[in-house]
Amino acid sequence: LKHRGPALVFDDYDAMMRAVNDEDFDVTAETVMILRNAGPVGGPGMPEWGMLPIPKKLLKLGVRDMVRISDARMSGTSYGACILHVAPESYVGGPLAAVRNGDMIALDVASRTITLEVDAAEIERRLTEWRPPERDYSRGYLKMHAEHIQQAPEGCDFTFLQSPHKLPEPEIH
Repeated sequence: LKHRGPALVFDDYDAMMRAVNDEDFDVTAETVMILRNAGPVGGPGMPEWGMLPIPKKLLKLGVRDMVRISDARMSGTSYGACILHVAPESYVGGPLAAVRNGDMIALDVASRTITLEVDAAEIERRLTEWRPPERDYSRGYLKMHAEHIQQAPEGCDFTFLQSPHKLPEPEIH
């Protein structure tokens, strides 16, 4: 419920899975694993990647939990310290976009805080220089999705489906 450790950042799911399955992976139980670019736009579609696995190296040492943070989702129940649905997501310049490997992250559940222990000016500089991973969604559904999908707190709905008018509930017969 209280933890402080160095960030280990993954920009995509495949890289994370290769690393956690590598028994020579440079990771400890104190590490805070971060998977970013897995939100509504970055996934795309906010894939169910939020159950970041414990690295095999740590499992062999008896570690059964570690802090894991992502802008992905996970439905249902799982295990351990997973902080998900971080919004705005990293792919659109949210807070996870500023995190670098080795940055210290402090978590305090009782205080309801997650702190990136990096100077505010440095975070601002990183976010100013940040660019999303390149994608070629020049047309079709993925282009429409990337340009019009809302973030997790807004329900991941398309902006063009929103209405300023409240529709009455249909009569139930």
